[in-house]
Amino acid sequence: MLNLLRKIAPRFLMSWYHFLWALAGALAFGFPARGMVVIGVTGTNGKSTTVDMISRIFREAGFKTASLSSIRFQIQENEWRNTMKMTMPGRFVIQRFLRQAKDAGCTHAVLEVTSEGMLQHRHRFIPFHTAVFTNLSPEHIERHGSFENYKNTKGKLFFIAHEVHVINADDEHSSFFLGFPAKKTHLYGMKSPQSSMLCSIELCAQDVQEIRGLKFRVENTMFHLNLLGRFNVYNALAAIAVARSQGISLEVAKKALAKMQAVPGRMEELISSPFRVVVDYAFTPAALEKVYKTLKPASGKLICVLGATGGGRDSWKRPVLGKIAAANCNTVIVTDEDPYDEDPRKIMEEVAAGAGGKAEVIPDRREAIAKALRIANARDMVVITGKGSEDVIAVKGGKRIPWDDREVVREEWTKLKNHGTL
Repeated sequence: MLNLLRKIAPRFLMSWYHFLWALAGALAFGFPARGMVVIGVTGTNGKSTTVDMISRIFREAGFKTASLSSIRFQIQENEWRNTMKMTMPGRFVIQRFLRQAKDAGCTHAVLEVTSEGMLQHRHRFIPFHTAVFTNLSPEHIERHGSFENYKNTKGKLFFIAHEVHVINADDEHSSFFLGFPAKKTHLYGMKSPQSSMLCSIELCAQDVQEIRGLKFRVENTMFHLNLLGRFNVYNALAAIAVARSQGISLEVAKKALAKMQAVPGRMEELISSPFRVVVDYAFTPAALEKVYKTLKPASGKLICVLGATGGGRDSWKRPVLGKIAAANCNTVIVTDEDPYDEDPRKIMEEVAAGAGGKAEVIPDRREAIAKALRIANARDMVVITGKGSEDVIAVKGGKRIPWDDREVVREEWTKLKNHGTL
């Protein structure tokens, strides 16, 4: 019924519908975020990891903290998976979560904030204290109508958060977010080996090394992360900047981040020998390219399994994803992901078309993963993208098929070992 209403109702009417639901949710749970320090993290990529890093540092500092991301809900040490396939859940879900956090004594809450969520007023009646910007690249263009509209929607978080803004100074769109006033603005970035200019900003990562994880220096403090990908330095810097805005020292941040292992489904390494297998959530062109460049082995092949989401979601990027895979991977396997109400074969063919004939299409995602494992040799890297730690595949008619890329990898790996083919 709601989907039909979306198609026939004027946009302003739908906006009012969502606004009134947001108000109803806040009223039902007594405006629970009042009196809490609420941090909102927005951007195209890196939001979930940044939310996780911030909440870990806060807990290390002794703050009673709740967090909500596409990966999990967490109140203090109590956590449960976000199985809703919604990064930023509906108004009643968010307000109920904040009420539970408030009742548990939480003083701080860290929320992943999406453009879709803000279009539907899910951020309303939450007094955001801090807004964090990770990065921006084209995404959700069909939903917003243009990249400018998408960017402007992201800016709404900075319009309502007046206390603290934390901004990635290295992103080309940082000036847009700097245009919103705040009592305090923290900039973060990374020093290029060819330049010393960036270190005029407040938080600058220097001496960045990708050896057994990540190492970098902020001022006189060396950080070590057990994570893959140079982009995770940016996520860490954002979290460190938020911590500093709350009076938390670099030493406390260092201690918290050093304890952190892979975020579920984000550059998560499942097999390390004789070849490596990594699962990642990347589904945007910018994120996918970063993942491939990070994981490409010095010797050995890069074997890539990917797909694209249906339901009318950014069909423009399907051939772009295929092109990026063809440019970076030795072997490209295109498979099903989350077709929703679209023809899965059509989606896969659009991705494969971008690969210019380099891709093999295997509709069954389990078989695609199994094929990637079978053809991998020592020193190769298998990377499976698009779903990360998601626990379902969304298909036609609103049906959800239980699924977990990580479990499938483990199961198919066990079969290979039992058959003695490794």
